[in-house]
Amino acid sequence: MSIFEKLPHTCPFFRHRPGSEKAYCTVHLTRPEICRDYGCWRLLILDHRGRRAGRVKYIRTLCSEDTLLTRLWESCIENHREPDDKKWEDEMIRILRQAGYSVRK
Repeated sequence: MSIFEKLPHTCPFFRHRPGSEKAYCTVHLTRPEICRDYGCWRLLILDHRGRRAGRVKYIRTLCSEDTLLTRLWESCIENHREPDDKKWEDEMIRILRQAGYSVRK
């Protein structure tokens, strides 16, 4: 299955390294500002005001500067070991919504 079948809204320059959980950009060695702003995530997490609180990257990594979200992630989510991606996402969304966050896929 290609990355675009699995993640249809991903950046057209994003590739997944076969046989690993690693992914990479085919254009840049570093992340320029435009890429930092691009919606490259599997889950977008918004706070109660609708502002971006964090993003979950493809390999289940949280990118956030929200202290409460980071604590929630570290205590309830980070070590959650569900191999099925759909079940994992559903459980993460449930936990995050229960904590007052909104989540977009």
